[in-house]
Amino acid sequence: MKRLDDYRMRLGRHELVPIMIGGMGVDISSSDLALEAARLGGVGHISDAMVKTVTDRRYKTKFVKAKQAQYKYNVDSQDKSPVKFNLEHLAEATRLHVEGTMARKQGSGLIFINCMEKLTMNGPRETLRVRLAAALDAGIDGITLAAGLHLGSFALMEDHPRFRDAKLGIIVSSLRALQLFLKKNSRLNRLPDYVVVEGPLAGGHLGFGMDWANYDLATIVAEIMAYLKQEGLADIAVIPAGGIFTGSDAVRFMEAGAAGVQVATRFTVTRECGLPDEIKQEYFKAEETDIEVNEISPTGYPMRMIKSSPGIGDGIRPNCEAYGYLLDANGKCAYITAYNREVDAHPEERRVSVMDKTCLCTHMRNFEIWTCGHKTYRLKETTLRQPDGSWQLLSAAHVFQDYQFSTDGQIRLPEPAAT
Repeated sequence: MKRLDDYRMRLGRHELVPIMIGGMGVDISSSDLALEAARLGGVGHISDAMVKTVTDRRYKTKFVKAKQAQYKYNVDSQDKSPVKFNLEHLAEATRLHVEGTMARKQGSGLIFINCMEKLTMNGPRETLRVRLAAALDAGIDGITLAAGLHLGSFALMEDHPRFRDAKLGIIVSSLRALQLFLKKNSRLNRLPDYVVVEGPLAGGHLGFGMDWANYDLATIVAEIMAYLKQEGLADIAVIPAGGIFTGSDAVRFMEAGAAGVQVATRFTVTRECGLPDEIKQEYFKAEETDIEVNEISPTGYPMRMIKSSPGIGDGIRPNCEAYGYLLDANGKCAYITAYNREVDAHPEERRVSVMDKTCLCTHMRNFEIWTCGHKTYRLKETTLRQPDGSWQLLSAAHVFQDYQFSTDGQIRLPEPAAT
């Protein structure tokens, strides 16, 4: 049986191990994780989700504190429209995050940044333009456009000197979404270098409705590859994602013509992943019945997570003055509406419960929404149980190379940890 290492993914002049680690925010796909993927010859992602929080932690900046101080007067107001992002701070945070990662890069692989359109930030066009330009300025190898149709995102970059140099790709979950993107951007004479086709078993936000179980990744990938071939666009790399748990799973897509695969779930329990170690243990503990797709995200997209996530049902007061990444162009967020409804309904309660939406900014910042892929329940198959009952954390290199070299659906266990 073939191994994933028998194939290479070609992106322009780059010939890569066909493994891309997905861009999990907020800093779950950390710089350390992305750097390991690049060192080993694949593609790693960092994420620009809540990038000012990330740089405050990693580089000791004070961007969140400054924003909170500026808008402190508005904390008790239900109207969040005055709360704007300082675009210079946003650009500087993006630059620090990207430059700090790229300066440490080794190996023949690439590092991309995942950029979510649904982070509308009370200025969807302006803030997105700044994030994209700052990442390109700072030398990122490529940008993956995520969480949205991104119909205008290429146009926001077209005047940048690296628009045709950097690798640019988009995540889609249907042929229709890709067709809309290509049609909208046809005037720019700039095709995406790659398309990540994210299926219904992926983690975090999904590009499907609550009928996600009716869809199949292999079917969607086949439709997209057939369309690209028919249109003379077969040079666009097609990269399936979602539920690809073993190297053998990946090989089946490569045999069908994929350029590579994007994987993430198995890397959530690596030492390089940005999740706190105690939460990695929660991922190991999860059974299939502990994983759900719900509609609590204010973005309007269904979201897959572990249903014991502490942030579910927690009626924390919105902290848009400090964060506010999901405020739309009118300064509104679905969680704010839900929170105020519950406060009005329970005026005697000191802390309300909000079950239908969550404050994604605060809870993702605090690692209290445990987003995950469907096959998270299989993570315990990938490691060893330790005498104290916990599971041994893995190295990113171990997981990467297991995908790269395994056959027959096998998963290589790690060497026992030294005692």
